[in-house]
Amino acid sequence: MNLYLIITILFFVLSIAGLWGVFEKAGEKGWKVLIPLYNWYVWLKIIKKPLWWYIFILVPFINVFVLLLMVVEILNCFGKRGLVQQALGVIFPFFYLPYLAFSPKESYTDPDKHPPIKKTAVREWVDAIIFAVIAASIIRIFLIEAYTIPTSSMEKTLLVGDYLFVSKISFGPKVPNTPLAFPFVHHTLPMTKDTKSYLEWIHLPYYRFPGFSDIKNMDVVVFNYPDGDTLSSTLQSSISYYQLIRQFGRNAVWNNKEYFGEIIARPVDKRENFIKRCIGIPGDTITIIDRTVLINGKPEQNPGKRQFKYLLKTDGSPINQKNLEKLDITEKFETDNNGTYELTLSEEANQKLRQYSNVVSIEPIVVPKGSWDPNIFPYDSAYRWNVDNFGPLWIPKKGVTIPINLKNICFYQRIIDVFEGNELNIKDGKIFINGKESRTYTFKMNYYWMMGDNRHNSADSRYWGFVPEDHVVGKAVFVWLSLAPNKSLFDGKIRWNKLMRVVK
Repeated sequence: MNLYLIITILFFVLSIAGLWGVFEKAGEKGWKVLIPLYNWYVWLKIIKKPLWWYIFILVPFINVFVLLLMVVEILNCFGKRGLVQQALGVIFPFFYLPYLAFSPKESYTDPDKHPPIKKTAVREWVDAIIFAVIAASIIRIFLIEAYTIPTSSMEKTLLVGDYLFVSKISFGPKVPNTPLAFPFVHHTLPMTKDTKSYLEWIHLPYYRFPGFSDIKNMDVVVFNYPDGDTLSSTLQSSISYYQLIRQFGRNAVWNNKEYFGEIIARPVDKRENFIKRCIGIPGDTITIIDRTVLINGKPEQNPGKRQFKYLLKTDGSPINQKNLEKLDITEKFETDNNGTYELTLSEEANQKLRQYSNVVSIEPIVVPKGSWDPNIFPYDSAYRWNVDNFGPLWIPKKGVTIPINLKNICFYQRIIDVFEGNELNIKDGKIFINGKESRTYTFKMNYYWMMGDNRHNSADSRYWGFVPEDHVVGKAVFVWLSLAPNKSLFDGKIRWNKLMRVVK
């Protein structure tokens, strides 16, 4: 039986037993706790709280916070008003409620008969801060979280300096692997270089609550960096640790602390957050031909604004920089003094530039088929792929069994060994999984293929492969603020035309 199911059943039984006893001590029939919806009405009646609280009990995930407040009110009814007592009650209600219910030392007092409580200013501030932290943490973990776009991999769909909300409930919020963590901090404590913001005394396995939908093709998704399980403390996630190993060798990376720093490991939920577009879902086959992405043989229908690199030639006269700014062309450089430029262009900018009188030609820059890039997944010269010519590649789907052999193991080795926790070895031309020779493998999770809309300036699945379902954080839904990173407040810092927009 699933570990979470066992724990959930245990906690549920203990909580029900505790509330049964609490109801009876409060003068209500214990069996009322067994009647769905009505039991909450009785609970509100016991703690003398208005019935409009009932509305919030019915709202998914917010009801978690409201029920914790109701637990606090029950504690007050039993005289447990100390900060430590209430903290224990909120964190461990499945133990604390049975204690209150069945301990002969504990008795219920009607809220109307409570003596007035005088709190010091310090205690009031502490209570308010704890309340705010708990509320914000629940919202951040289970509902929605704010993110900032740090890189240009999604330009022009999302810009560097965009502030957006990411919905955790769209695909279902996942239980944190490391619940003991400093609030509102991802993986490193503020004002420190590499001090962990979390403790791994408790490490929970992957579990995701039901969401409103599954991930679909072309959704913009935030996820934990799949190659971020191991990284250089100096370079962090700017360059994949595994790319460093392929480029410099393991001994050089581990021993050159001046350049690479310490080699550190992170659990899934504390790996760097990336944002890309989901190009392929489980069971899809992805192919790239001369930079055109095909999904199951059909060209992608991308709602965003894709960008590619082009070589632009003029009649020898320069391109006016202000004109480039008007076209929102941010990635550019002049290759010589004869009017040749390398530009990253959206299709809209491409078409407008062609109308300039001094522009002679604009040609796409495409890496030719067969030109192998050793940093492109699966890093095997048998598959001579690059950013513009790639595949076909099938995306693993949960429950599907495939044949594995020495020819295709390069695609699935990291899935089998790292993401799904098996011991994989290749000896004498044979594949061994958990000590047994294997010719097939059945996937335990779904996987996804993520790519940036800025196709020639995006570190994405073409470089590090599949994204496991347990790495998915949420869906990017709404940009509420957009700030130009290199401009002052009085020189167009706020991009007014980019505010309050839905992510597509």
